[in-house]
Amino acid sequence: MADQQNLFRQIPAVDQLMLRPAVASWIECTSREFVVSEIQKILENMRTLIRSGTGSAPDVSPEHVESVLVAALQTRLRPNLRTVINATGVILHTNLGRAPLSTAAQESLSAFSANYTNLEYEILTGQRWHRDKLVESLLQEVLGCDAATVVNNNAAAVFLILNTLAAGKEVVVSRGELVEIGGSFRIPDILARSGAILREVGTTNKTRMQDYKDAIGPDTALMLRVHPSNYRMLGFTEKPDLAAMVELARDSRIPLVEDIGSGCLVDLRSHGIADEPLVQESIRAGVDLICFSCDKLLGGPQAGIIAGARKFVDPIRKNPLMRTYRVEKLIYGALEATLGSYRFGRAASEIPVVRMIAMTKESLRARARNFSRRLKSALPEGVRVHLMDGHSVVGGGSCPECRLPTTLIALGADSVSPNTIETRLRSQDPPIIVRLEEDRLLVDLRTVFPPQERALIEGLQKAMRDSKLEIRD
Repeated sequence: MADQQNLFRQIPAVDQLMLRPAVASWIECTSREFVVSEIQKILENMRTLIRSGTGSAPDVSPEHVESVLVAALQTRLRPNLRTVINATGVILHTNLGRAPLSTAAQESLSAFSANYTNLEYEILTGQRWHRDKLVESLLQEVLGCDAATVVNNNAAAVFLILNTLAAGKEVVVSRGELVEIGGSFRIPDILARSGAILREVGTTNKTRMQDYKDAIGPDTALMLRVHPSNYRMLGFTEKPDLAAMVELARDSRIPLVEDIGSGCLVDLRSHGIADEPLVQESIRAGVDLICFSCDKLLGGPQAGIIAGARKFVDPIRKNPLMRTYRVEKLIYGALEATLGSYRFGRAASEIPVVRMIAMTKESLRARARNFSRRLKSALPEGVRVHLMDGHSVVGGGSCPECRLPTTLIALGADSVSPNTIETRLRSQDPPIIVRLEEDRLLVDLRTVFPPQERALIEGLQKAMRDSKLEIRD
């Protein structure tokens, strides 16, 4: 009991702790009330531990309490949304925010976030106008469409199209295209919520032109064609080509709507991506309305585009629900900057997603060699590092069968498990996200920006501390 009372007396007072240099600096960048509250929590926890009498006596010195306080404040004030180093090789990593933005898009975010803008103000006339018109002319130019509008994602685009054009009427969809995307979002569910009535045709693996013809009747509002962005069906399959569906839609005088998914605007066949349809080709083929995501292969901010014939776009624009799905000034700015790269044919050099897809196996191997040599001087002994052939993936529900050749950097150590290393990497600032495969830790530089390499090396060094190094190629 005497020892317990002695410990209580040694606990520093709040005022005493407030005078310590590190604590004073935290007061300057936060507030006195905030720091006092944290100190009181720590001191109360120490009193509770002393009262319990279990375990060893806590260190109640001012120096220790100060260090505990600083660690607690750092944790409390760390933002929940943080930048990370994506070393997985998954280009459109949904959990990591999908497409990183171009330099021009980043600059637009900086400029528009700090200033007023003409979001709903027409400068020439001095009158109010619709924000929806901000990028329409640019989309018309880049896509070759008659009209276009922007909503907050492609799911919203699909919903608004169906709610506007097909509420209370039938929508003809192939059973093989009733897809589910991330987060249990299903086409049949969105159809039901929109007020449209699903009319399934064909079978899971085979849908013929005659199936569509037989389903079209007086209650048909539109035909919906859905690109299976996140899966592929192989083997005994059949589906009508786009030209045949366009012809049927015209003959039947009903619109053909295509959810093209990933929003690919450049031909990626030379990079091994052969089955991602181009938005412009669908519009040229005569599809009445097309919708797609902006933060996938387009490489822009999160948004959804609806493009096509004005007689269908304008009613969607006037839908009262449009206000619930509209985007704000930062998205418009970033989207306009992104589309500018396509307008001038510079997507391959300016859009990070396109640039990452275009990276060759040879360039990645040379970069991996150089990176691993720098690791040799940084890592402790006993760490095994070697280069190996592997594959990156596009991710984000795009190009599911596409595997992009790359060179992986594999790391391991006898004294620490790959899971432990991976956990240590995630706990750093910035967090480093890597692959774990077959009890190996893998780094793919395809998705690591060159300026991040130094932080990646320092992070690996810290995570591998107390291990030994062995490097081979």
